[in-house]
Amino acid sequence: MYLDTLKTTGDFLTITRENEFSLEPSQFTLANGTEVKVMDTGVIEFTPKVKTTKDIVLSSAVHGNETAPIEICDELIQQIILGKLELKQRVLFIYGNPKSINIGQRFVDENLNRLFNGAHECRSENPEQLRAAKLEAYVRTFFTSVEEGRYRAHYDLHTAIRGSKNEKFAVYPFLHGQAWKKSQLQFLLSCGVNTVLMMSSAATTFSYFSSKQFGADAFTVELGQVKPFGQNNMASFEATKQTLKALISQEEVEYKEFNAQDFELFTVHRTINRTCEDFSFPFPDSAVNFTGFAKGELLATDGENQIFAEVEGEAIIFPNAKVALGQRALLTVIPMEVNENFV
Repeated sequence: MYLDTLKTTGDFLTITRENEFSLEPSQFTLANGTEVKVMDTGVIEFTPKVKTTKDIVLSSAVHGNETAPIEICDELIQQIILGKLELKQRVLFIYGNPKSINIGQRFVDENLNRLFNGAHECRSENPEQLRAAKLEAYVRTFFTSVEEGRYRAHYDLHTAIRGSKNEKFAVYPFLHGQAWKKSQLQFLLSCGVNTVLMMSSAATTFSYFSSKQFGADAFTVELGQVKPFGQNNMASFEATKQTLKALISQEEVEYKEFNAQDFELFTVHRTINRTCEDFSFPFPDSAVNFTGFAKGELLATDGENQIFAEVEGEAIIFPNAKVALGQRALLTVIPMEVNENFV
């Protein structure tokens, strides 16, 4: 039984990797009264004995080769179980795609972060589609098994395929007309993230699911560039780690006063999908996120269709020419300022 190992080492990551597809649910109580509930492989919930006001989801490994967030969550989980970090809030940790961790790939059969918010429904063609349905159910149970009116948040931690002019950045899901929160920008800044991309349409990402379905403050947080285990400069993630610790171990966290000048904000200009097998970019693989293009410069070739920059300074985000047909190969963004839609 894995519980003895988990209690003595706190090493939930290794247990997850040894059980790629399922793990028998179990639960136990820590010496400080925190209830620990293993819901499935890669899914572990902590409920402290003290009265709480917040329900926090911290997910990583939605893409298995994005190792730095996995290592951050691994350390936090171990510290909680070994009694080195005492919680003041409920928290659900998720390692999204255990098999892809083990093979060191972004995904196995299909991009898990394109399968949420109903995109998996009526399909069970591969394990990632099944996993998306399960993860949605675990998040739903976590948020709805307590009284209404509590604060909800979900930070889905990633690293990007490419480097970036702005090493760390976050994606703020489309809020369907609701105001963006300055307090969330302050939280991100405390994590070392000062660049935020405001989405302008619905998505099938994990963070959008929690935002849309449960009103959670939710973000996809890109903490740097993809690197194998052992090659991450963990010192560069110290601000993120300390901010997450404070979030789950304090009743309230104070952040620095909001100053719009601290941030670089962008809004999506358009989405470019791959529709043909013959799809390519004119720029090299070394081109980083937020690289800007002059109006009229070539951005992509999709079959016989050439796609050019429509506005001066149109910048690229998440370029990936190898996505499946019909999926997003590129986002382009333009700068924006803090305005009346921020509260």
